[in-house]
Amino acid sequence: MKKKLNAITLLLVMALLLSACTKREKLNEPKSEPLEIAKSEYLSKVDVDYAYNFTKSLEEFKTNEKLGYRTAGSQAEILTGNNIFEEMKKIGLSEVTRDEITVDTWEFEKADLTFTDENGKEHLAVLGAYQTNFDTKGVKEFEVIYAGKATKNDLAEIDVKDKLVLIDINQREEWWINYPAYQAYLKGAAAVIAVQQGGYSEIDPTALNAQDIIGPGYAPAFSMSQADAEVLRKSITASGNASIKVDFDAKSVVEFDGKTYNYYGKIIGKDPESYIILSAHYDSYFLGFQDDNAAIGLMMSIAKGLIDSGYKPEKTIIFNALAAEEWGVSNTRYDWSTGAYNQIFRVHPEWVGKAVANINFELPAYEHTSSDEIRAVYELKNYLKNFATTVPRIEGVYKDGISVVSPLRTWSDDFSFSIAGVPALRNDFQDSKFMRTHYHSQFDNEDTYNEKALLFHQNLYGLLTIYYDQTAVTPLDFTVRLKALKESIDQEIFDDADVSSNEIMTEIDTAIATAEKINNKVNEINDNYLKAFNKGDAKTAKKLYDKSRQLNAGLLETFKFAQDHFVKLTWEDEPIFPHEHAQHNIGNLALSIESLKKGDVNTPLDEYLFAIDNNWYTYDFDKEVNRYFTDYVLKQPADRLLWGAGRIVGHEDLYDTINTLLEKRDQTDANVTEEIETLTKALESQKLLLKTSVDEELASIKTLSEMLAELK
Repeated sequence: MKKKLNAITLLLVMALLLSACTKREKLNEPKSEPLEIAKSEYLSKVDVDYAYNFTKSLEEFKTNEKLGYRTAGSQAEILTGNNIFEEMKKIGLSEVTRDEITVDTWEFEKADLTFTDENGKEHLAVLGAYQTNFDTKGVKEFEVIYAGKATKNDLAEIDVKDKLVLIDINQREEWWINYPAYQAYLKGAAAVIAVQQGGYSEIDPTALNAQDIIGPGYAPAFSMSQADAEVLRKSITASGNASIKVDFDAKSVVEFDGKTYNYYGKIIGKDPESYIILSAHYDSYFLGFQDDNAAIGLMMSIAKGLIDSGYKPEKTIIFNALAAEEWGVSNTRYDWSTGAYNQIFRVHPEWVGKAVANINFELPAYEHTSSDEIRAVYELKNYLKNFATTVPRIEGVYKDGISVVSPLRTWSDDFSFSIAGVPALRNDFQDSKFMRTHYHSQFDNEDTYNEKALLFHQNLYGLLTIYYDQTAVTPLDFTVRLKALKESIDQEIFDDADVSSNEIMTEIDTAIATAEKINNKVNEINDNYLKAFNKGDAKTAKKLYDKSRQLNAGLLETFKFAQDHFVKLTWEDEPIFPHEHAQHNIGNLALSIESLKKGDVNTPLDEYLFAIDNNWYTYDFDKEVNRYFTDYVLKQPADRLLWGAGRIVGHEDLYDTINTLLEKRDQTDANVTEEIETLTKALESQKLLLKTSVDEELASIKTLSEMLAELK
């Protein structure tokens, strides 16, 4: 008995010694930092299957049973929004809210065109549609005629009155649908049926296409596939009459001032008045698997991953599902991103100044390029480059890592957030092959799904949300915008216009130097804040955070000022600095005049004049068409122009000059004295505009510099 007791005692002593050693070893191990623990916990909880399944669930409701479509203010959009609303509550978001917004609504129910082909067989073509009004109220007979591209020359000798006009279009290399649709409308056409000839929907001959109309609802337009159009054209030719009778059963209805809803829920942080906003839109063309169902799936899965991981944020994280991104207001140049514009400008303007970032999602379950691009405002570029190095790789996707590009473009909701004053970014998609092949077609479906790409974005943007959350001060670096502004100045054109660049260059350098000092201050505060946070020194962290509120507010105010004064648009919706408009025009006008003086009419027409403002439309459409789409930018009230209001710097109307040159281009020794005189006046006007633009920029740079200096 004694021997057994000694043996048991020995075993217990050994166990205690082993336990003590293990504890000592654990005490000597480096402790994981709270930020690293939070990131690890999130990565362990984020669920790609949840994201995919929720993405697929968004296909349930549609306005067109054959094609899909979930459009602004439609019953399908509203029912889908209700499901998102309920899911937000289900996964545990707080203060889930439905925001009513006013939009023009669009219900596209059907567009079925039936005709007898050249072999005597009945052929059904299912058409897509644009946001216009056309209701046959059942099957109605029409005559269809082919009219090339529906330019002024194409329609000059053709009677299109009350007919369906089949046209070719390339909306990437030539023009948007509004120009030929309005040209045909003025000639009395019942509607145009557009067939993509490249640029979009190149994936398959049966592909349809949908875009926003940026025109009036009373100039109807539909979309037909190349495959159906080929059969229809052959039937027209076989008829011997240059036309064919068809039966058309269509219903597309646009109504003004309807209602739809944006939805959001929160993970409330220790600071309920500082926001990080994640967003995606839930309206779509066709099924919209990538654009933008998968983006909603991504956003919801990040929310669920953060909640399931137990993450307790410092700031309040808002998850915002937005309506009416593809289209939401009739008869304006800027008819998309309506839901986002309403949300930040009209429903929640109080978010501006409190929101340190908007992270917007588009088409995220597809590997668009070998390098995953984050597109951001200039001020976030350096911060995001540093962050990108911390994102874990996933084998088999994005072999070239992450790149960060600027500036933001206008094609998605992040632009509306940014010009409101919320520093914004998105996962970029715009420069990929997908845009030419699947984008806005019925082939944007689950066949495009790349699980690894979606998982990569779950990791990237969930971690970025946490990364942002661990900053005391919003990390805005104004040197990037200022350096881009400096690089955009064309010294040769400034000299030619007799506009000095010396003062603006000096002021830019002064502003850059001031901004660099602010960067150092912000980086120091954020570094100290993170160190205190990781040490568990909540008292020091809170002190730094609270002390930095005024600096944070000042940076956001300065960012809003930069958006108001340095972000202008071309007539093709590309962001530019204010002086670039006149600078670009001066170069092309000077080269045109020089060529004409040498007796060369063709070079200005082929290379220079079409590049001035929106003058390329003057070559192909009637003056009334050209003036209509110019005036509705220059003369519409701001509440109709939405995010484009005040962004166009000017317009040089060369319609008459270009058309007289077109008439003279084949003449020998054509007299172009009058055209040279007109272009010379335009050149002087643009030189004056350049000087005015530079003076205004100079004043804005000085103000920006002063705002930054006050923050020191």
